[in-house]
Amino acid sequence: MDISSRTRKEVGAIGEKTAAEYLRRHGFAVVDHNVARKTGEIDLVAQKENTLHFVEVKTMLSDEFPDEKHAGDDYDPSINLHEAKIRKVARTGEWYVLEHGWEGEWQVDGCLVWLRRRDGMGKVRYLPQIV
Repeated sequence: MDISSRTRKEVGAIGEKTAAEYLRRHGFAVVDHNVARKTGEIDLVAQKENTLHFVEVKTMLSDEFPDEKHAGDDYDPSINLHEAKIRKVARTGEWYVLEHGWEGEWQVDGCLVWLRRRDGMGKVRYLPQIV
């Protein structure tokens, strides 16, 4: 299925679903998504063992998946994972912890998702503890 004509919002939603599936396959339980407050938004809230992970997902359409030597070139969605955005996620994470009475550890993570235009297949790079 060609996803070239999808809106930016639709591409972001596909990226978040792809990231959530990646996390599940790697032992996380996705417990919440798209948590929005005055302080910002958290794309995914996941739990692994006794740690909550507030995950910021950045998605980019690409013709091909990046390889290691091109990871920092045109294919890098991490350029949108900037300090101000991460601070907002962390502040919203603090709210989430208080609101839900979480007493364990928590951290802010990133998840970079490349979606291939021609077929919608995804590649994920998980970035733990980006704060």
